[in-house]
Amino acid sequence: MIERTPLLNIVTHAILILGALLLVVPIWMAFVAATLTVAEVNSPDVHYLPGGELWTNLTAAWTRAEFGVKFMNSMIVAIAVVIGKVIISAISAFSIVFFNYRLRMVCFWVIFITLMLPLEVRIVPTYSVAANALYPFQTILDATGISWLIAQISGVELSLEWNMLNSYTGLILPLVATATGTFLYRQFFLTIPDELVEAAKMDGSGPFRFFIEVLLPLSRTNIAALATIMFVYAWNQYLWPLLIITDRANYSTVVMELRRLIPGPDAIADWNVAMAGTLIVMLPPLLVVVLMQRWFVRGLISTEK
Repeated sequence: MIERTPLLNIVTHAILILGALLLVVPIWMAFVAATLTVAEVNSPDVHYLPGGELWTNLTAAWTRAEFGVKFMNSMIVAIAVVIGKVIISAISAFSIVFFNYRLRMVCFWVIFITLMLPLEVRIVPTYSVAANALYPFQTILDATGISWLIAQISGVELSLEWNMLNSYTGLILPLVATATGTFLYRQFFLTIPDELVEAAKMDGSGPFRFFIEVLLPLSRTNIAALATIMFVYAWNQYLWPLLIITDRANYSTVVMELRRLIPGPDAIADWNVAMAGTLIVMLPPLLVVVLMQRWFVRGLISTEK
C-alpha cells in the first residue's frame, strides 16, 4: 500500500502539474497563434492571450487545404483500421488462449516480436506487397512450375496482380494487423476462469458462440481501450499515405494535406493559418480520447472480470 503523507502528496501533485503544463502549454500557444493576424503572429512579441481571428483562420485553413474530402478519407481509414485491428487481434488471441495446438506459443511470440518492427522499418517490403499483393503467390506458382504447366495446357500466361496503391484498401490493410491488440486480448483472456469455459461447454456453446456471447461482452473495456489507441494511431498516419497515394484529390488524408499550410520560403509567413489547420486536424482524436477516457483507463487497469 502506498503511504499517504503531506510531503508525498505535495511532490506528487507538483509532478502532475509540471507534466500537465508540458502538455498543455504547446497546445495553448498553437491555439493563441491560430487566433492572431499575420502581423501579430510574426511580431517579435510573444502572445499569451488569444486574439479575434480564430474563425477567419480556421476558414482559410479549411479552404486552402481542401479538408472536406480529406476529412472523410481520414475518418474512413481510421474507423476501418480500428474495426480490423479489434476483430483480428481478438480472434488471434482467442485462438492462442483457448485452442490447444502445436506451435501456438510460437505463433504468439512471432506476432509479439513484430512490435519491434514498426511500419517505418518494413516500409519497403510493405510497399512492394501493396503494389502487387499477389506477387508472393505468383512467385510460388513460378517456382513450382505450375505457371508453366498452365501455360502449356491452356496457352494462357498466368499473371496474378492486385495493385492496392491509390485506394482505401492500400491505406487500410497494411495497418490492420497489430501485436499490441493481440497481447492485450491474450492477457485478458488468460484471466477468464476455467469454470466459465466449462459452464459454456455444458450449455452446448461451441467456440464461435462462446466467443461472441461470452468473451466479447466481457471484453468491452478492452475493446474501448484498443479502439481509442488505434484510432489515434490511424488518424495520425503520415508516412504510409504519403508513400502510396499519388491521387491526392481523391485519397489524400488530412495529415498529408496539413503540410500544404506550411509557408514556403517565398510565401507569406501566415503561421496563424497553419496553426488553425493543426487545431482542425487534432480535434477528432482529441474528442475520441476525451469521450473514451473512462473506458480507456478501465480497459488498461481493470482487474474485475
